[in-house]
Amino acid sequence: MDRAMKKPVGILKVNIQRAMKLKKKDLLGTIDPYVKLNLTDDKLPSKKTTVKHKNLNPEWNEQFTFVVKDPQAQVLELNVFDWEQVGIHDKMGLNIIPLKELTPEEPKTFALDLLKNLNPGDVQNEKSRGQLVVLVNYKPFTDNEDPTNAEDSNGVQKTPEETPVGGGLLLIFVHEAQDLKGTNHTNPSARILFRGEERKTKVVKKNRDPRWDEEFQFMLDEPPTNERVHIEVTSTSKRMGLFHPKESLGYVDIYLSDVVSSKRINERYHLIDSKNGRIQIEMQWRTLS
Repeated sequence: MDRAMKKPVGILKVNIQRAMKLKKKDLLGTIDPYVKLNLTDDKLPSKKTTVKHKNLNPEWNEQFTFVVKDPQAQVLELNVFDWEQVGIHDKMGLNIIPLKELTPEEPKTFALDLLKNLNPGDVQNEKSRGQLVVLVNYKPFTDNEDPTNAEDSNGVQKTPEETPVGGGLLLIFVHEAQDLKGTNHTNPSARILFRGEERKTKVVKKNRDPRWDEEFQFMLDEPPTNERVHIEVTSTSKRMGLFHPKESLGYVDIYLSDVVSSKRINERYHLIDSKNGRIQIEMQWRTLS
């Protein structure tokens, strides 16, 4: 199975603690380091630490969280850069941590030598570039049976005996919509509003029955039992001279108590303020151990 289609199985917590003995790059003998983090096969933008100005031994102690889909194959990539106010930021060194080297629920500290590249035979990697100290902890979800299978033979979702009280991951899948109709144009995209955050799907041009199949992730410190998600379908057009370049094709508010209690819902909702429009939304609530 393509990793992009795999379901999340856990969370990787990363603490960028400090770097040591970084090498001077410019004539003034100063550097402004920061760390850029990526998890392979993660479509989300890279994460970055703050910049520590004029510091060869910076201390960050900054926390980051990644959603893990394949701990046997995914790799944490760490790149240290020298920040520049103008021009390209100089790369100072890099290293990686394969997730398969981690024992679940056991925090592990790595003191990584910074390398020029990942070619083990390159003599440039013998040059000292400093070290990066990182604390990582892989935490699998407690419900790592596939929630899409958490239904009985009659198709009725099973409800756990009690609602989880800890943090977790809210997954929202915007699958498709049907029978959309705009007044001036129908180029639909879906917009998700939750806890002040806005996420958007791609635009599907000239289509009353768009299919998006896009996934959105929200890391939460507690179950969103008494909260709701607002999802609106809009149409936009770049045609010149239009009086209404953007219009709403309908919306729905989804309360999350059922998602938390049953771990998963997958429903078609009639869009409010739409004559016949419907949208298919799947949600999952994955809890940490």
